[in-house]
Amino acid sequence: MIRLHRSIVLAATAAMPLAACTPGSFTQGSVASASTPVEAPQPKAKNVILFIGDGMGISTITAARIYAGQKQGQSGEEYVLPFENFDNVALVKTYNTNAQVPDSAGTASAMHTGVKTKIGAIGVGPDVISGDCQSGLANALPILGEQATERGLALGIVSTARITHATPASVYSRTPDRGWEADAWIPEDQRGKGCDDIATQLVNSTFDVALGGGTAAFFGADKGGRRLATDADLPAAWAARTGGTFVSTSAELAAAPSDKPVLGLFSPSHMTYTVDRTEDSTEPTLTEMTQQAIARLKDDPEGYYLMVESGRIDHGHHAGQAGYALEEAVEFANAIQYAIDNTDPSETLILVTADHSHVFTMSGYPRRGNDILGLVVPPEGGSEELAQATTATDGKPYTTLGYQNGPGAIANMAERPVPETGVHAHQQAAIPTSSETHGGEDVALYGNGPGAERVRGVIEQNVIYDIIVKALGWDK
Repeated sequence: MIRLHRSIVLAATAAMPLAACTPGSFTQGSVASASTPVEAPQPKAKNVILFIGDGMGISTITAARIYAGQKQGQSGEEYVLPFENFDNVALVKTYNTNAQVPDSAGTASAMHTGVKTKIGAIGVGPDVISGDCQSGLANALPILGEQATERGLALGIVSTARITHATPASVYSRTPDRGWEADAWIPEDQRGKGCDDIATQLVNSTFDVALGGGTAAFFGADKGGRRLATDADLPAAWAARTGGTFVSTSAELAAAPSDKPVLGLFSPSHMTYTVDRTEDSTEPTLTEMTQQAIARLKDDPEGYYLMVESGRIDHGHHAGQAGYALEEAVEFANAIQYAIDNTDPSETLILVTADHSHVFTMSGYPRRGNDILGLVVPPEGGSEELAQATTATDGKPYTTLGYQNGPGAIANMAERPVPETGVHAHQQAAIPTSSETHGGEDVALYGNGPGAERVRGVIEQNVIYDIIVKALGWDK
């Protein structure tokens, strides 16, 4: 790959042992004595791909497994998602330093800096004052994307959300407020103090592939954007500086030179839900973006780091529409399968995880093979008690999938004799809120390839960073 490298190399950061993790800090490992047996060197990963299913908690994985199987004519429960074949699995604690239930900024930052931080903060430490530029500058952390390119690795960033959204932004940016995606979105009293907006940070950074949504943060009003300068065109300035190619359709992406960096922005905000895509869509799918990223990164002699996010799993859940979330999860699984099939497991570490969960549940006693997006139907030959459990105390049926809170609250749907079902439905919720919220339980981490043996036990989320850098053999 042809790419530019920064001349300033960040100071190396000492990583703590996996078994002695303290959130928000590193602990230097002890030095082995002369009598300590020398362990055989572990295989080193040339490449690392981190797949993040935004909001893909355990219940989402289970429901997606069943949904994917049912789409193929199976009962669903026995189906296996591609990453469920990985031998190495861990549970990950997702809390932020100031939040029991986290957001994507703090969680993704933990994975890309090795340090847990506050909710809403990206690439800055837990002492940051939220929304304060100078505090953000004073608490800047080394971030994995910069470290990768400074060590000669190629870098790829892929998301179905805005490329400036919290999870993809954690690869390359630092900000005390995740909302500062464009300069117009930085409060007036914080402008001019040295903090660039996230879009500016992306085009000023070093990367080989960056694909996602969010043109509004990169252009001024003359080109349909929302930047302060009406004639702003960050992609054009980036292309002039790097010799790279800016693309806005899947056809342009496929035709872009493979030996130069590529920046692809395919929608004004987040990319279109899988459910809502039409046959004439010009947006690439997540699998197609993953395919392009791997093809453009794989020939780099030093290897690569690639982060792939399925950002709209999270958005489907926030809308209280499980079908939307599950369709995104199935496409996410397709992208993972492509990576498995098109990388060498002896040199590529593949990790699959979520940044956080959602208040998403499976309930009742539905029979095996019951439509996962449908109403609860009792098992054949089950007891009368199970049959009675398929209706609520008001005599109405209910769906297998539901939410603790959200726009589908029962209080808002009391006039409906039967709950909505199907892929477009708003599932039932207990507490009426305009947007369903994240959940605070642990999420899963699956690993395969060199270094995957460290994926085990119950770990802090920032340890994912340690797993990555140790697999790459970096001497921090």
